[in-house]
Amino acid sequence: MLQSIRFFFLNHRILFSVSVLSLMVGLQSTVQADDFDPEGALADRSIELPTPAKSIANYVGATRIGNTIFLSGHLPKQDDGSYVLGKLGEDLSVKEGYDAARLSAIALMATLKAEIGDLSKVKRVAKVFGMVNATDSFKDHSKVINGCSDLLVEVFGDRGRHARAAFGVISLPLGAAVEIEMIVEVEE
Repeated sequence: MLQSIRFFFLNHRILFSVSVLSLMVGLQSTVQADDFDPEGALADRSIELPTPAKSIANYVGATRIGNTIFLSGHLPKQDDGSYVLGKLGEDLSVKEGYDAARLSAIALMATLKAEIGDLSKVKRVAKVFGMVNATDSFKDHSKVINGCSDLLVEVFGDRGRHARAAFGVISLPLGAAVEIEMIVEVEE
C-alpha cells in the first residue's frame, strides 16, 4: 500500500512538473509572438512580394468577411511574368511542382498584403486548398503542395500551420502546374 501511495505521488509530481513546464513553454511562445515579423522573414529569404496579378476572369483576388480573408486560386507566376506551365508526372518533376507551389504561395501573400496592408495582422492561416495539374497516375500531390505549406510556415511560424487539401486535376487555367487557394484569419 505504501509503495502504491509513493507511486501515486511520484506520478502526480511528475505530471505537475510537466504541467508547469508546459505552462512555461506556452508563456515563452506568447513572448516570442511579439517578435512576429512575417515581412522580415520574407526579406531574410530574399523574397520580394510582387504586385498582385489582375484576375484573368470575372472574380476578385480576395474577399473579406469580418476578420476572415478568402483568397482566390493563385497560379505560379515567375519573376519574368510567365507562369509555370505543365503537368506533373509528364512535363514536370515533383521538385519543379514544389517550386511552382512556392511561387503560388508568394502570389497569395502578395494579394493578402494588398488586402490587409501588413502581414503582421495575420492571426492564422486556416486552410490551403491546392490543385495539381497531374496525370492520372501521379501520386505525389501532397509533396507538390508542400512547396506552399512549407513557405507559409517559414514566414508565419505556427500561425502558418493550416488545414489543407491537395489533389490532382486534369487541367488548370492557362495550363498552370498548380493553383492554390487560401483562407486566413486576420486582426480586425
